[in-house]
Amino acid sequence: MLSKTVLCLAMAGASAPLLADTVWLKNGDRLTGTIRVFDGGKLVLATDYGGNIALDWKKVATLESDQHLLIKQDDVTGEEAKALKPAEPGKVTLANGGAPKTIELASIEQIMKPKPLVEDLTWKGNIDAGLDYKRADTDTDDYDVDFKTKARHGRWRHTAEADYNREKQEQEVTTDNWSTDYALDRFLDEHWFWQGRAGYKRDKIEDLERQRTVGTGPGYQFWDNELGAFSLAGLVNRSDYEYANGEKESFYALGMKWDYNRYLVGKTVELFTSGEVGKPLEGVADYALDAEAGLRYKVTDWASLNLKAEKDIVSGTNDGDLDETRYSLGFGVGW
Repeated sequence: MLSKTVLCLAMAGASAPLLADTVWLKNGDRLTGTIRVFDGGKLVLATDYGGNIALDWKKVATLESDQHLLIKQDDVTGEEAKALKPAEPGKVTLANGGAPKTIELASIEQIMKPKPLVEDLTWKGNIDAGLDYKRADTDTDDYDVDFKTKARHGRWRHTAEADYNREKQEQEVTTDNWSTDYALDRFLDEHWFWQGRAGYKRDKIEDLERQRTVGTGPGYQFWDNELGAFSLAGLVNRSDYEYANGEKESFYALGMKWDYNRYLVGKTVELFTSGEVGKPLEGVADYALDAEAGLRYKVTDWASLNLKAEKDIVSGTNDGDLDETRYSLGFGVGW
């Protein structure tokens, strides 16, 4: 027999706007909006009156949604529900077209939108800027600007990146370089894809002045959803090096690229890392590494603070090794 509380919830649900998700809290409050994701004990509800609101899962009594949502009760398996229906406090009913299934809210680990393989155009990206001015015994000016964007339409995905780094100490420029990279992925199924990429780096300070790279190879997308993404790509690259003394080197190399990001704490914190490690097929160098890792903290829906470390290594070349490490703290915008 349904309690009076459940009857009240059902009546309230009947009066809710169509296609609007509803969350009932244990204190009796009712919030409407669009469920974005549940992870790490936080349910993110997108509203037109307060933006994204992160709700404490322990305060939620039940919820309702007309969206197709993936409900995960452990880290591996998940069940796709065509809709969520309110139940008695502490529970929710999964509607899948057959017999409804009522489960405990406490048993749910994650809620997210299932992502189809073929979809309309999506575009996202971010720009991070770090500026550091130090006036002391040694004056230092440090600039770091990074840009990254991804666009996907159907089975095609485009990724473009660019960054600029400049550091000056006591009126002497000690770091001055910029780079660009473009990758085109063609998805073969939900996980496997084939990638072609091209990259260029220009350094005005180091002996290795120019690096050009083109490559191709298979990749695997482990996941790509509301909580983040992780992919690996194995590439055969053709690289061309130009040095400050005029010497040039061209060689083929095997490379491994990675791209990982994960949202935490109700999508307010993002952990990210990306880069590539490569091994030449000839003896021109031992190995090369270009990588970054960091954290972003979302201040608003579009603005964030970021902390990042970058590493650039080319080891074993005839004209000296390159080994640079940069740290930056700055402000960014995302879309």
